[in-house]
Parts: sequence; structure tokens; C-alpha cells
Amino acid sequence: MKARANIFEMTQEAEEAVLRPKDAGPWSHALRAALAARIAVLNGEADLATRYAEGAEEFAPLADPDTDGTGQGLAEVVAFMDKVAADTRNIAAEDISGLRAGGVADADIVRLCELNAFLAYQIRVIAGLRLMKGAFA
Repeated sequence: MKARANIFEMTQEAEEAVLRPKDAGPWSHALRAALAARIAVLNGEADLATRYAEGAEEFAPLADPDTDGTGQGLAEVVAFMDKVAADTRNIAAEDISGLRAGGVADADIVRLCELNAFLAYQIRVIAGLRLMKGAFA
């Protein structure tokens, strides 16, 4: 554990990099926060979802998986993010093609994937910490 003492610091740095990157492309912090909250909800992490939803501002409705993104003009993006978050093994080339057809540039697709990948990591760390807490309780 001592060798991994900086995991929280590095995780915070990674979170900042995906939620507030220097080059955000078309994905504002508020939108990223809403998508992060949504991913957390889809993975059963209500507390994490609440934390991210606080920064979602005008995109707050997207934190709810029952909202499909149509109202924000983001239906394709939301569907892709949901699939990556909840059905990763079935992502196919057509999913990327669909985003491209909707006008999403390759660099922006990468940005979306980075956000989803970070959340997958963070959710797994949280689950691991819960297990460790239970083992030592």
C-alpha cells in the first residue's frame, strides 16, 4: 500500500485531465460532468454520480439515463457513451462511424472515450476500496 500512496493524487490529476482538459474540443466541462454522472449512474455509483452532477449545469438532464440527449442535440453522443459505459464488449466500428456521420471528429471521439475510460477506472478503484474496507472492518 505504501508503494501506491500516490494513487489518489494521480487519480485526481487524471480526473482533471479528462474533465477540464487544456483542449476540450466541443465538450465543455459541464457536458463532461453530466456524462460522467450518467456513467456513474449506469454503473450503480449514486454518490459518484451526485458529485459529478453538481458541475453539470445546463447539461444536468443528461445525468439521467432516461434522457436520450435529443433535446440537447447529442443523441448519438449519449447513445455511444451509454454503450461504452454499459455494453463495452459490443462496441463496433459502426458505433464510431455513427459518430463520424453525426459530425463528431476523430479527436473528439477520442476525448469521449478518454472520459469513459477514466470513469471505468475510477469506478473500479471505488469498488476495490469498498472491498478492502470490508476486509478490514
